[in-house]
Amino acid sequence: MTTEPSGLGPLGDVQVVASMLRTDEADVRSFARILTETLADALPDGMVEVEYRRKLVSRDKRAVGLVVHGDEHDLGLRESDRGGIDTEVRRVVGGVVLSRTKVDLDTWLWMLAETVLAVAARTAATQRALERFVRGR
Repeated sequence: MTTEPSGLGPLGDVQVVASMLRTDEADVRSFARILTETLADALPDGMVEVEYRRKLVSRDKRAVGLVVHGDEHDLGLRESDRGGIDTEVRRVVGGVVLSRTKVDLDTWLWMLAETVLAVAARTAATQRALERFVRGR
């Protein structure tokens, strides 16, 4: 996945990222794989936490939930007891969860795309500032 601008503007970029993340809506493993493998280069270490569950009779483990840590909120996605997935937004201040709000998958994907794009923009800005510093400008 590329975090380069699509040429569609910020709103278009968010829509492109959200559509790329919409794989199998009912499969936490798909989201976990995309967020930990496909986006690994774009996301800072520790930004995505995946919760695994081991099967009793084997060493295999499968993803059952994940949390994406943003600047002002965390985005939680978890395997539902009734099948499918549950999504929520957690308002976090100083590592303390102040509120939890259940959201639909479209809202969650939108917020995830915005979070990923914000990290990409911040990373690019940091890189440019470092290059200017090194060049003495």
